[in-house]
Amino acid sequence: MASLRNVDLLVLVLALPVFIVAEAPIAGYIAVAAAWIAGRIGMEIAVRRRTQALRTGNRKGAMGITAVATMSRVWLLAGAILLVGLLGEREAGLAAALFGLVLVTCHVVIQFADHVLHPETAELR
Repeated sequence: MASLRNVDLLVLVLALPVFIVAEAPIAGYIAVAAAWIAGRIGMEIAVRRRTQALRTGNRKGAMGITAVATMSRVWLLAGAILLVGLLGEREAGLAAALFGLVLVTCHVVIQFADHVLHPETAELR
């Protein structure tokens, strides 16, 4: 179900007013939002390549694609948080870290729920 998998994007959009109302550094929001969107694009490309690898019977290649894409996404997000904290204000780094934690938690919970609710399509994702 596509709408369930896109809950993290809804959280991403709804977090902007929270940042504004809380007067949190917007640099933290921008850094994490940019890294999150770039990571999602990378994961979508990886899913397509993994699906092609599985269709040809290359399970080892599919596992490698998944591992590289997942680790790249983690490093991209961690790098964005680190950069905004080092180059900007420390408060921006803290805001970015907390926001990243919320997004990752949301993503993991939604992936789990999607897998439990729709196990028949788990191989395609």
